[in-house]
Amino acid sequence: MKIPFLVLSFVLQCCFGSSLFHPLDPLNPTEIDQIRHIIEKSHLGSLPNLTFHFVDVEEPDKQDVLKWLSYKEIMPNRQAKIVIRARDETYELIVDLTIGSIISNQVYSGYGYPPLTFSELFRASKLPLKYPKFKKSILRRGLNLSEVSCVPFTIGWFGERVTKRALKVACFYRGGSVYVFARPIQGISVLVDVDSMKITMYTDRLRAPVPKAEDGGFTIEGQNVKWGNWNFHVGLNARAGVIISTASIFDDRKRKFRRVLYRGHVSETFVPYMDPTSEWYYRTFMDIGEFGFGRTADTLQPFYDCPGNAAFIDGYMVGADGQAQKVPRAICIFERYADDVAWRQIEIIVPGKVIRSGEPEITLVVRMVATVGNYDYILDWEFKQSGIIKVGVDLTGILMMKATPYTNTDQIMENEFSPLGLAQYTILVVYSFCFLSLSLYIVNNLDVDGNDNSFVKAKLETIRVSNQNTHTTSPRKSYWTVVKQTAKTEVEARIQLGLEPSELLVVNPNKKTRLGNHVGYRLITGQPVNSLLSNDDYPQIRVAYTKYQVWVTAYNKSERWPAGFYADHSRGDDGLAIWSQRNRAIDNKDIVLWYTVGFHHVPCQEDFPVMPILHGGFELRPANYFESNPLLKTGMI
Repeated sequence: MKIPFLVLSFVLQCCFGSSLFHPLDPLNPTEIDQIRHIIEKSHLGSLPNLTFHFVDVEEPDKQDVLKWLSYKEIMPNRQAKIVIRARDETYELIVDLTIGSIISNQVYSGYGYPPLTFSELFRASKLPLKYPKFKKSILRRGLNLSEVSCVPFTIGWFGERVTKRALKVACFYRGGSVYVFARPIQGISVLVDVDSMKITMYTDRLRAPVPKAEDGGFTIEGQNVKWGNWNFHVGLNARAGVIISTASIFDDRKRKFRRVLYRGHVSETFVPYMDPTSEWYYRTFMDIGEFGFGRTADTLQPFYDCPGNAAFIDGYMVGADGQAQKVPRAICIFERYADDVAWRQIEIIVPGKVIRSGEPEITLVVRMVATVGNYDYILDWEFKQSGIIKVGVDLTGILMMKATPYTNTDQIMENEFSPLGLAQYTILVVYSFCFLSLSLYIVNNLDVDGNDNSFVKAKLETIRVSNQNTHTTSPRKSYWTVVKQTAKTEVEARIQLGLEPSELLVVNPNKKTRLGNHVGYRLITGQPVNSLLSNDDYPQIRVAYTKYQVWVTAYNKSERWPAGFYADHSRGDDGLAIWSQRNRAIDNKDIVLWYTVGFHHVPCQEDFPVMPILHGGFELRPANYFESNPLLKTGMI
């Protein structure tokens, strides 16, 4: 039966209340029913084991869509692309809904298969439970078959000349836990032919034990903050701005607070502008050492800088006259409800049940804003009940502009300087010729469960497969694995990010989890940015620390400012690069982690007159610090 498009349009308007179709509308239920009806009435409908694997709009030509949008042409024919399987073959169809018929039909002969259907996955998951050999394997393990759930996995391609549609089925034990994937039944391999829906290979080589079923508003008192499982101190420094100190987190299993961070703050910025002319070359600012983030801290505005649920802390510093100066509402603290998910899980393989669990993400944010001349820096320390600490910096404000006689980028002389920094803000002659490279250093004197820590570089290395092991029959040629190296000295801990894949951890070599892992925290870095200035350039000599994004030094309370204590007119003879040349021992010592948040800013016209937020940051994330996910209280699993 053919359904003319005008009739179909009338029906759909009545059913869905739409007065006007769009050629790119997704297929609606009426159209889907029509597609199924057309195929079932064709010769394909009589083929055995007919299954639908893909049904979507066959997108009209772009020019036809644009013509329709201009109301100069009628609606293009409504068509759909369908992929079906029957007789162990894949058919590609084009169905024209306007005329109600199949206009293209061909058997796909290339490599690969269409997506698996839910029905196929479900049927494959049930096959082991009725397979005699599998039942014997479960019995030998002393498990209850009624507590077993199986999940089908796709198997990829590993060089086989001929392939068939197949799945491998892995099984898990539910007994005593609703978190089924935490209890794999190891050593059993089940291969399923999908088209025949039969088990074609079964092996049971390993009887490893099934993992045990295990559990898985804020107050301000003075400068101390308590929220959820966190307890920390907040302060304001004229130079660093906001400082987070003595942060500890409550471990529900151990029933005590454990130390995480002794002190964390921004310790320097470096903002060199890329213009060699006499009016500009010297603009190589170190905002913290030369001006001070605390001195430039803004009074935060409720409902503007901070949400309505924020609490505020005043800051105090000393003025040039020696008098105390108050910065009202220098810091705000608030709970953030971002409608994010902290964790979730859905179990669909428990017979007769669908188990959904999870909780929303609620975090605590400590914020300050420093306005240094034309730039605003928004600094956030964000605490999560999972043990994560996120540090974010947002840059905004008015770009530093330069007046020129030019009215167009084409007028710039080739040998003058790069036109990439030119942004025409108005039709007048005001432009910006500045690249901004900011290095924001964060001092983190991490106390991971105690004073003495070590810095571990966990490199990810490619390993070739050796089949000498009698248990290794994999056709895989390579894997990647983790190779850990503990930095013994300060020089070994210097890192230029991006050169090789790696994970960076601060661990306590004196503390281990029940499973034998050293407790630690991982540094999750942002986009790596290197200083592009030459090593012999005077600004670069002053900020030699910008050549590496990560440093680790032995703790010394006087070593807080990586460009040296006296940053104005400094010559590079003091600071982080000089301290680390002592190459002090840092293994199992009280150490300080330094990390750079960097930006190379090439201005564009959208940055005028006020630059939209430019964001950077990093994350400190527990790595075997807890015995399990701290969001899941004892007894939940």
